[in-house]
Amino acid sequence: MRYSVNEYQNFEERFRCEPGQGDALVQNGYLFLYGDPSRAEDALKAKKAWDVARANVAMQQAAGLRDVELLHPAAIAERFDHVDNSALIGATFCPSDGFLHPDVVYMEGFRRIEELGGVLHQYKPVTEGRFDSRGQLDAVMTSDGDCFEADLFVDCTNAWSPRLTELLGGAPLPIEPLKRYLYFLQRGPSLSGTQLKAMPMTISPNRAYCRPENAEQLMLGWAHHADSQGDFDWEDQDVIEPEFFHKSGLENYGMQLWMELAESMPPLMEFSGLRATTAGFYAVTPDHNPFLGYNLHQERLLHAVGFSGHGAMMGPFTAAAVAEMALRGETLRSVTLEGVEIDLDALRVGRTFSHGEGMVI
Repeated sequence: MRYSVNEYQNFEERFRCEPGQGDALVQNGYLFLYGDPSRAEDALKAKKAWDVARANVAMQQAAGLRDVELLHPAAIAERFDHVDNSALIGATFCPSDGFLHPDVVYMEGFRRIEELGGVLHQYKPVTEGRFDSRGQLDAVMTSDGDCFEADLFVDCTNAWSPRLTELLGGAPLPIEPLKRYLYFLQRGPSLSGTQLKAMPMTISPNRAYCRPENAEQLMLGWAHHADSQGDFDWEDQDVIEPEFFHKSGLENYGMQLWMELAESMPPLMEFSGLRATTAGFYAVTPDHNPFLGYNLHQERLLHAVGFSGHGAMMGPFTAAAVAEMALRGETLRSVTLEGVEIDLDALRVGRTFSHGEGMVI
């Protein structure tokens, strides 16, 4: 993640964007809030969460993320006006954390691909694979009848990867497509546009979160139980079930999310209301870590999938690791970036799931 942050900071230069067109990363910081066990409904759960938070900060600092810190309630109140510290035992804050402008990343990325001589094909689903005499993939066919031959195929299809892998004769990957919802909350009089735009990504003790979309709206999210939808279709991404739609009465999930956040952030109670609901699929693995490496049955199929919601954040690192594997023609156990050797064992295809990602929200 440190590597990815550095790359996004240099995105405009690396992608040779026009001045002002490559602002891909907003570094407002991440603020994780933790409830006071003496005031929590489940004191043991609250204490464990705070213990884990302190251990995470120690781990992050040891890994070179020097600016992450623990905050006690008085420091929270002093630095973050939007937070009520009265029911908190503390927080963790990292000012260099941030969020992305995906439209900048994708559109500038597409532009740069074409400048370098690449050809971008859109709306051409892969329908089948073609195989050589050894049963190894040597071409893919698309819905409009095109055939693309290659000696390497990189699967970056995430939630679509299980069905694509089956089409292409690969060993299956344990990826579950899970529906997730996001909401957009309109600013009210309790915060100015300038204050809202400067807010960090703030995560409540129950792991609901919000961050500024712009000076007028917050984006809200909160994971919920969802059944795997392995047979989802393209249109299903935008289908919003009634209980999750922000206009479905006062009991819908968006309203519950808004109230949950307002408990820790009282200014949100005075906001004008939910304006939109959007949806899509996460590609979730058993340990929430992605798969980076070659398929166990197909030697020309290289996976970069299963990111469980943080694929864009890991994008620069993923690109560097996959490029190195493509050049070497094998799944690597480690990759060296900027003089640092990074162990890839927890991201290996076919791994034992024993290194779960520890800060899932």
